[in-house]
Amino acid sequence: MRGTPHAFRLADSPPHPDCSDDASHRRDNPTSPRKRGEVKKLSSGVPLMSDSEIEIVVDDPTAPEADSPPVTDTRFVDITVSLLLMALALTLGYDNWRTGIAWDSTGPQSGYFPFYLSVILAGASLYGLVAALRSPKEASETFVTRAQLRRVMAVFVPTLLFCLAMQFLGLYVASFLLIAAFMRLVGRIALWKSLLTAFLFTAIMFVTFDIAFDVIMPKGPLEAFFGY
Repeated sequence: MRGTPHAFRLADSPPHPDCSDDASHRRDNPTSPRKRGEVKKLSSGVPLMSDSEIEIVVDDPTAPEADSPPVTDTRFVDITVSLLLMALALTLGYDNWRTGIAWDSTGPQSGYFPFYLSVILAGASLYGLVAALRSPKEASETFVTRAQLRRVMAVFVPTLLFCLAMQFLGLYVASFLLIAAFMRLVGRIALWKSLLTAFLFTAIMFVTFDIAFDVIMPKGPLEAFFGY
């Protein structure tokens, strides 16, 4: 056929030896077709992976080290949390007992239901404390490693500083500093991108709450300088 010389040349060329061997094997053994996902091998013995067996693995370069030493175990954390919840339950129970937990002519007093909720919380905390103390220390698993704790602190400490700064600088300035610091220090994003993103987000938040919905938000000296 005119205009398609390559088609005739490909048709006349001999097939690949591996393909011919595989095809002749299936022709000679019609009762044993290749199973789905089966690995085909070349004549040299090198396996070929099918499409269903291809797996892409992406490593996280910032992932915590697997051999990082542990900071504490789950048994210690269970005991500590149970004691803190029990202290909270006792404090709430005493406060509601002073308020009043009896019934009067109008019904239950204001501390009736909160007091018994505190009793339930204290009972659950006591059960958790006893269960943690009776569990063998050797069977306790690692709760957090040193590398994992560093990653948690990288988020907790800036968030805590954001809450403290909001009391003096206002919500918007503190949000700008938090977003810019996170993007630059934690995300390793370019400085100009971090500052631009933080400014746009803070500006949109200011327009949404203070101008569009007229919601009163904590403000600092910068907002007072511009008359807000």
